[in-house]
Amino acid sequence: MISTRVLSIAALCVASSPAFALDQGDYRFNGFGTLGVTHLGGAGDSHGYGITGQTNDHWRGDQLSKLGGQLQYGITDTVGLTAQAIIKPQQDEWQGNLEWLYLSWQATDKLKFRAGRLGGTAYMYSDTLNIGFTNPWIRLPDEVYSQVQITNYEGADFIYTEPLSFGSLTVQASGGAANNRKLFILDELYDVDYKNFFAANATLAVNNFGSLRIGYAQTDVTSDDHAPITTPFGVVDQTLVKLDNTHATFTSVGYQYDNGIWITSDEWTRRTIAEGSSPVEAMYFMAGRRFGDFLAHVTYGHMKDDSGCENSWTYGLNYSVTPSVIVKGEFKRVDTHGGTSGVFVKNAQETFNNALFSQTSGALGAPSRNFEGDIISIGVDFVF
Repeated sequence: MISTRVLSIAALCVASSPAFALDQGDYRFNGFGTLGVTHLGGAGDSHGYGITGQTNDHWRGDQLSKLGGQLQYGITDTVGLTAQAIIKPQQDEWQGNLEWLYLSWQATDKLKFRAGRLGGTAYMYSDTLNIGFTNPWIRLPDEVYSQVQITNYEGADFIYTEPLSFGSLTVQASGGAANNRKLFILDELYDVDYKNFFAANATLAVNNFGSLRIGYAQTDVTSDDHAPITTPFGVVDQTLVKLDNTHATFTSVGYQYDNGIWITSDEWTRRTIAEGSSPVEAMYFMAGRRFGDFLAHVTYGHMKDDSGCENSWTYGLNYSVTPSVIVKGEFKRVDTHGGTSGVFVKNAQETFNNALFSQTSGALGAPSRNFEGDIISIGVDFVF
């Protein structure tokens, strides 16, 4: 059996807040990646699924696959440089991205400051969002992890950890901006700016009882998105989303427990945008058990807004081939209710037709539909 201690050490080497300080002139390089394929069956009409719609009725590797590297360098015994670069697809094109590039200062044994391009902090798994090896799933629960598309920002933060007799308390606060990013909406990518970004989270880790994390983030969003739409009066340039420094918030509560045999991971989130859409609440509950080098797990996912809800069940089996390689397989059954598309992707024309049907009491357009599908995901997560 591959010990969870070995797996934990491998994971810590690529975490955003390194557990191992570097002396002046020392450096450390770690790599990570995923090779995987995914397939959606039963959805019909060529609808995609996922944060950028890459899961569809073809076997595709660009929803899951990625390759990244992280370099840490000790400028002094307390000041360090960290860079993380990733090659992964953005919708249908592979791109290289500089995810992180920041300076850190270990002010005391408990307090660290960082500044530069930093990773987002919205989720419980934000620190390892791209490092699938450290996560139980080959694809993070879509209902929650499709809500916030920003993965990094330019700014600063601090991380304070207070050791306790029964565990530890870690507090993090950050601020900055993320301009000239891409927002995937209605099957297209649009430019978006996130300004006045602020986030804070606290994690209480209790010996033998797991960890509880509470997080909050807010930002002002600017995006002006258009698309050609066929209407009863001809083709028009329709405004899809218009946000002008619109205030948005994101709240999350998460819990993790792993005693080497039994494992659970649970998270609840709420996203609000002052204009343009109703609040979205999402959650998942995962339970799993290890059998030697195997991990069997099941996850229930749920997402709802004013238009309806999405529910899913995911069944997975992982096999730890070596301390740095895990083979994963998952089957996910997902369906929507109330006429919402959930994480299924609708294009601008279909969305307009649904709205027109509602506004004309069914005289024009097309009614909203429910979606359902079966998603198979298979792949390998690795670190080196």
